[in-house]
Amino acid sequence: MLTSFFSNSRPINFIIVAVFIVLFYIAANFNVFLSSSFWGILQEVGILLVLILSVFILNFISGRNELTGRNAYKSILFAGFLCMFSAALQNNDVILANLFILLALRRILSLKSQKDIVKKIFDATFWVGVASLFYFWSILFLFVVYFGVLVHVGHRFKNWLVPLVSLLSLLSIVTSVDLLITDTFYTFSDWYQQSNFNFENYRQSALLIPVAFLFALTLWSSFFYMLIIQKASANAKASLFLILLCAGVAITVGVLAPNKNGSELLFFFAPLAIIVTNYFQNMEDKWFKETLLVLVVLLPVLLLSLF
Repeated sequence: MLTSFFSNSRPINFIIVAVFIVLFYIAANFNVFLSSSFWGILQEVGILLVLILSVFILNFISGRNELTGRNAYKSILFAGFLCMFSAALQNNDVILANLFILLALRRILSLKSQKDIVKKIFDATFWVGVASLFYFWSILFLFVVYFGVLVHVGHRFKNWLVPLVSLLSLLSIVTSVDLLITDTFYTFSDWYQQSNFNFENYRQSALLIPVAFLFALTLWSSFFYMLIIQKASANAKASLFLILLCAGVAITVGVLAPNKNGSELLFFFAPLAIIVTNYFQNMEDKWFKETLLVLVVLLPVLLLSLF
């Protein structure tokens, strides 16, 4: 049974998840692999490694901050959500931006240790800023940075100014590089991506089916996740709520995204994987849990076969 197999965190679990992602990534980008030059294929392999690294970072964040138990549910859930949307596997900018958001999340959650506070706030903001260079609306994750500051180290005024210093540092680096390469200044128009509120693509079955499934799963698991937050200790409560905030920001990013093809939902998959994993850990109905996990794994296969 899948639930029993992924109930432990072992190297074999990670390998299977990695193979799962590799197969669907190759299927989604098959034409690119066929038509690209050597350097183009090398770039695609690099992006694939970024996706696998993202799973590793998700596991590290979850384990280090005790967001979930020691299991591989979040890995297979993240992989399953990701592979439901072929556009997410094809959008290199979103994949890179999501990696940097995960790196930022790692630093934000570590603020609770009360060590190297200024450095962690600086790093978290810097990574969010870098993510926004690839995907503008990921800049909204600065709300998560400031929430982390508020909850853990908000008593010192200078901590609130660190994100501004970090963004100014990033701006100076980007401007310098742009001047060296293109001999022009990096402007707001180079950075900004206009929102698009046309959700017509969501009527297509290839998007409607997985989005409807994730919507139902989110509503159902979030209710139990809120109960888990209420029962948690004060320190754990802040971290768990921060993941919920990440999910909310990710949805907002998806709404404001310039292109509505499913790739904009990638930022939502990591926090949702943590939320659903907590639900799985506390679910008593084994058959229902097994059915949900089988659906997460088989739905990408079904969608790939049909569309």
